[in-house]
This record gives sequence, structure tokens and C-alpha cells, in this order.
Amino acid sequence: MKSFVYPAVFMKDSEGVYRVIFPDLELTTDGNLVEEAYLYAKECLTIYFTYCEKHELDYNFPTDFELVRSTLRKDEFAMLIQADIED
Repeated sequence: MKSFVYPAVFMKDSEGVYRVIFPDLELTTDGNLVEEAYLYAKECLTIYFTYCEKHELDYNFPTDFELVRSTLRKDEFAMLIQADIED
């Protein structure tokens, strides 16, 4: 099993939806609640790396979490998301 851990940036939009961006991977998802957005982000990351591994694609390495946090606006927060992929 391989594990991938990447920073994700969460922000709440004007409609109350939590948008999630993986800055290193150009992936986005969202959810109506923070918990839902987190689960969708985890699923999104898992699908992405399953695909990359299956097709032997290159991908960006994660940016240092503290560096990502230092670039956030007041209305944003970051979390580390982990995806576990079967070999």
C-alpha cells in the first residue's frame, strides 16, 4: 500500500459551500459541510493517485504544509489529506 499526503485549502463561498483546492495537483472538490468537503477531498485524492499509479503518470510532490498555511487568506484554512492506494 502506498500513502500520499497533500495539503488542501478550504474556503467557504458566498453560498455556504466549502470549496477545496489541492494547489500542487490542480484538483478541486467541494461539500456543503466541512466534514463532507473533507471526505470528498480524500476521495478525490484517492481517485487521482489510483489513476496516476495505474497509468504510471508523473505528479507534483506536495508543498511544505507550513508554506501553504503562510499563503492563506483570513477566510481560508488548510488541512493535510491522506490517500492510501493499493499496490
